[in-house]
Amino acid sequence: MANQLVLSDVRNYKVVKSNDLIQKTRFALSLQEQKIILYLISKIKPGADNFSTTDFSIMEFCQVCGIYEESGKNYKDIKDAIKALVDQSIWITLDNGKETILRWIDKPIIDRQAGTMQIKFDDLLKPYLLQLHENFTQFELLYTLAMKSQYSIRLYEILRSYEFKHEIVFAIDELKELLYATCYTRYPDFRRNVMDIAMKEIEALSDINVTYEIIKEGRKYAKILFSISLKHNLDERFMAWKKIQSIIGE
Repeated sequence: MANQLVLSDVRNYKVVKSNDLIQKTRFALSLQEQKIILYLISKIKPGADNFSTTDFSIMEFCQVCGIYEESGKNYKDIKDAIKALVDQSIWITLDNGKETILRWIDKPIIDRQAGTMQIKFDDLLKPYLLQLHENFTQFELLYTLAMKSQYSIRLYEILRSYEFKHEIVFAIDELKELLYATCYTRYPDFRRNVMDIAMKEIEALSDINVTYEIIKEGRKYAKILFSISLKHNLDERFMAWKKIQSIIGE
């Protein structure tokens, strides 16, 4: 087990992403796949010009995320998640309105005996993860680790990227696309299976306060207005930290 100081430090590494990568992309990643990507992004050295190969330790990743199951199962689950990431594409909207496909990572090299993988981000992601001086969002990895819904992490980073505006309106169909939740065609199902769970986790486990209201057009549920603010109050942040610790351990 990594010592307490190191584990705490890793959990507080910053995730830094271009807002375009957050706001203009559509992808379907599982909860664990999202956590792997955020963990790898948090390992990027500030000021780096190029992606370096990361030695991904399955043991450290499990400790950071509070995964304390049988190691053989962890290895298989994470190996499967990495394979899925290699096969995953990201649709991103360009400034001219056209769309293109990016990939998350290059082919990984796995050392089963050591329980490590060598992983490198696809070079096409450089403009979205390296040398970001404007139009970017950063947050501590910690605030995503205890979330248990794939929609919670995705909605959190989207709302976090708009926090400086304090309010943001989405058409409900647009939000479903961003969250890859178009399977919920009826708004009550979307609210129950996506919004209610995500909002509860974001409020309890992150560094932002969020409320929302539904905007109707006639009888149709058409848009969602989010109000977002940082938790500047130390008591609020302390409560979030304690809740996270209760879920993933200290």
